Amino acid sequence: MDDKILPACFYQSSLGKEPVRDWVKDLDKDDRLAIGADIKTVEFGWPIGMPTCKSLGKGLYEVRSSLPSDRTARIIFCVHYRQMVLLHAFIKKTQKTPKQDLDLALDRKSKLEKADEKQ
Repeated sequence: MDDKILPACFYQSSLGKEPVRDWVKDLDKDDRLAIGADIKTVEFGWPIGMPTCKSLGKGLYEVRSSLPSDRTARIIFCVHYRQMVLLHAFIKKTQKTPKQDLDLALDRKSKLEKADEKQ
């Protein structure tokens, strides 16, 4: 039985691309497993806070992953129709989330919402 409170899905561009899925697939197996476990924690534990998940404002949240490769990953998501839509992912290199990463996630969130308006 699937008791996910907030099932995850990948954002899909108008061209059918899934940037977060592609990004995760390029990681090594141990890093993929770590990120998958953190996403699963959010899926089953929503709403959940630090250290796994943090609100970024404007309807965005991040899944925070410490990877076995000694790096830090972030996956930015929004909640859309009771789903966790994975919008953008990156390796964190600075204390603050870079503006370009936030802007990209906001742009994808906006496209998701605009697609709903057309339906």
